[in-house]
Amino acid sequence: MSDRFPVQPGAEPWSSPGSGSRSGIGVVLCHGFTGNPTATRPLGEALAARGFAVEVIRLPGHGTHWRDMLATRYGDWRWEMDRALSDLAGRGKRVVLVGLSMGGTIALDVACARPELVAGVVPINCTLLNRAGFLAKAAPVLEHVLPVVPAAAAGLVKNDIAKGGDEHAYEMVPAKAGNSFLKQLPRIRLGLETLKVPVLVAYSPQDHSVPAENSRALLKMLEGRDVTELVLPRSYHLATLDHDFDLLVDEIAGFAERVGTLS
Repeated sequence: MSDRFPVQPGAEPWSSPGSGSRSGIGVVLCHGFTGNPTATRPLGEALAARGFAVEVIRLPGHGTHWRDMLATRYGDWRWEMDRALSDLAGRGKRVVLVGLSMGGTIALDVACARPELVAGVVPINCTLLNRAGFLAKAAPVLEHVLPVVPAAAAGLVKNDIAKGGDEHAYEMVPAKAGNSFLKQLPRIRLGLETLKVPVLVAYSPQDHSVPAENSRALLKMLEGRDVTELVLPRSYHLATLDHDFDLLVDEIAGFAERVGTLS
């Protein structure tokens, strides 16, 4: 699927082939709903500097103009992560999937479907529970009445970053695109029962966009398996651009090195 509008400066996908002893480990990084690689590229660059092979992906319809999202659905976004996974695995890499917000949810979904290719998953402030609020509950009806709604009205907090900054996310939300994601949440939660790969659950207690209850629920679902909790105490939702960035890089690098060398 091709976009009609040009990619915003800084929202381009980005990659690095890796170097040294860690070049055999690949990391796919995925941004969230209405976001773009502005939020994930700094993390990708930091991991690449440590030698990991990195793919920072841009989901279809994102990072251009919100009108490009009108024709996209959850299946298009999941396909893009699956493509990046297949590419790295095809180059002989042990692959770790890292996702912010909805990107973390997609990473979990793909890992459940293709465990033979995934060494581990790192969801960061991921969405897992049904969203609260009237608009979310009424989404199946409203998508036919209001094709586009302001991001704030949809419950999306723009630039939820404790240190300040701008992720350049869309101001408007195509309702059908958003609802296509919400519809998948029950299936994804059910699929987690079969998830066998190691997981590093990173979350911000002060998240104003996706409540921390989502990540805590994920930890509860994965009890008894190879799961690690990482609390990001000084960050808001966009932790990849916030005060705990260095902590996030260190922990993800350590996790990727551990699971990437498991037999």
